[in-house]
Amino acid sequence: MPQPRMKLVVTGDDFGYCPRRNQGIVDCFQAGGISSVSLLVNASAAKEAADLAKRHNIPIGLHANLSEGIPVCQSLQQASTLVNQHGFFHGKMGFRQALERSQLCMKQVELELRAQVKLFMELTGHLPHHMDGHQHVHVLPEVREVFAQVLSDLRIPYTRVPVEPGLHSCPWLPAHLHRFYTQVEKDAMDSIPVFKRYGIRWPDVYLGLTTMGQNMSIPSLQRALSHAFSAGPAVTTSSSASESNQPVVTAELMVHPGYPSHPQKGGCGEGPDDFSQSADRQHEVSMLKDPSLLALYRQERVQLCAFKDL
Repeated sequence: MPQPRMKLVVTGDDFGYCPRRNQGIVDCFQAGGISSVSLLVNASAAKEAADLAKRHNIPIGLHANLSEGIPVCQSLQQASTLVNQHGFFHGKMGFRQALERSQLCMKQVELELRAQVKLFMELTGHLPHHMDGHQHVHVLPEVREVFAQVLSDLRIPYTRVPVEPGLHSCPWLPAHLHRFYTQVEKDAMDSIPVFKRYGIRWPDVYLGLTTMGQNMSIPSLQRALSHAFSAGPAVTTSSSASESNQPVVTAELMVHPGYPSHPQKGGCGEGPDDFSQSADRQHEVSMLKDPSLLALYRQERVQLCAFKDL
């Protein structure tokens, strides 16, 4: 390929969720459709996922999880602010509600994040190349400060800042999702000064909210890339300039490929969720392996890479 216009990390989230998710992600990696994965260390097939990453040389980071399943830190599994009476995390919205009511202890958040990094290292043999948050918990108020401190202490260089250009011109997004994504975006914007203060880096542009599940198509991905090129390297300070005058845009595309989970097989302790058992996951596998998508990347001079290559 001639000098790329964009270096794109395509990250398969929820690696380790179940064997069928793992297989779909590996198939996409082998087809050239993804270039990185984020591991859920408290998920039922995390060890298998880590072994697959080693076998296939897949760049791997940590998908820090504070909202689904059971904590990794044993001392937090019974009496802690992070779990409900059944010993499970509070859930995507429940975690946010508990945070708003000042019911979460940030020292316990820190203990759990450090325990997840420790388990990640035991499973993979190295520190995560990047670390982000399952269901975007890492950009929430208070959590973002603890998260940034942990990354800085452990010298994990990259994270995700989910501010997506073009989010507000998507009529196909249902109102409830648009509301949630708008709040995620606000939280992410508020996290930027915190992450900068701790010297943490992230790609210039984030993509993936508008192209999730059935919304993933060649036209929607082309539209997302177009927005990314327009947003350009000015979005953050982390861009890498090429030898020519034209700076290379760095971007991350978040994806969730996999074959649908079998009922009762997978998840993080509570079984697989509805999205995991739906056809949306397999649709993403089909799109990410589509030769016309790989042709689009070549045509637009988009080079897939890992975080360490940015």
